[in-house]
Amino acid sequence: MLTTVFEADNRVGFAGAGVLDQGIKEIITTGEIIRLDEIQKAAQRICPYIKRTPLFRDETLSWRFSSNFYLKYESLQKTGAFKVRGAFNKMLMLTDEQKERGVVAVSAGNHAQAVAYAAKTLGVRALILMPESTPENYLKQTIRYGAEVGTFADLSAAFDAAEFYKLDGMTFIHPFDDADVVAGQGTIGLEILEDVPQVTDVIVSIGGGGLSGGVAAAVKSVKPEVNVWGAETAGAESMSISLDADEIVELTEITSIARTLGAPRVGELNFELAKKYLSGVAVVSDEEAVDELLFLLDRSKVLTEPATSCTLAAAERLRTNFGPESHVVLILCGGNIGLRDLFRLRSTNW
Repeated sequence: MLTTVFEADNRVGFAGAGVLDQGIKEIITTGEIIRLDEIQKAAQRICPYIKRTPLFRDETLSWRFSSNFYLKYESLQKTGAFKVRGAFNKMLMLTDEQKERGVVAVSAGNHAQAVAYAAKTLGVRALILMPESTPENYLKQTIRYGAEVGTFADLSAAFDAAEFYKLDGMTFIHPFDDADVVAGQGTIGLEILEDVPQVTDVIVSIGGGGLSGGVAAAVKSVKPEVNVWGAETAGAESMSISLDADEIVELTEITSIARTLGAPRVGELNFELAKKYLSGVAVVSDEEAVDELLFLLDRSKVLTEPATSCTLAAAERLRTNFGPESHVVLILCGGNIGLRDLFRLRSTNW
């Protein structure tokens, strides 16, 4: 296991985020983490509701790394991020009674918009609980998609409130620690295999680990020889720290600017997937992520979030693993950054 880790002492303590579904406990106990057929069924289920996002070879990156580099444009997904895959898969599996009672979710970012959009599309009531620090563009867009929104002091308070709504009969859609959500995200891996059957490496961002876990499960189930690398930013490196400790470690504070990677703890299910499938996790600085964000905007003409551009920064740290015969796919998982935030990042004196 290759892990590149910055020093971090901001550990332990995040009430509510560690709530684990009993079904996930059973999956981990029985050793059946996420099966390929579950991801394949998810792909069929969500097909009418999501975009089959493009994947192109990037000439500039291929030249830069003296290799074959490809970009998977999940940032072109409706709501601007991959999260709609998991949200639709989860919601489409609900019973009519569950749909009638509605769904509740906790998020300060892309998951909020995904659940709101999926619920509006399927005619399901959605309540999104968000921390007061949520960026304005995420808050406004979630409301525009038709969701009810409640704000709380922090994520911990929002997760605690979700428990009460669950008691009222609403279905909780966890942002990452849910097997159905993870299977939905894993459908990206199937598309990568279809578009680049010669793939040798995949680099994917890690927040709570749902995307990396689902993609790795899909890719490694078909081609075990492929390396799946995780990417995190310093100040939000909960997976890297947990892997090094061989147990889930909670962060007391998220200091990275990559807000959508800001899960204080990774999911139980996703931690097991990471241990089983990931070849390593590269941890990069915020400055590196912003530099690569600007590089992608300038040279590849695509606007991403720092939580996405960190995959390119990770590729730079991992470049000795890639050669002329490599076929490396970077997943551009999201592009939801407001112009005000973009200009602020551009002018930051690192």
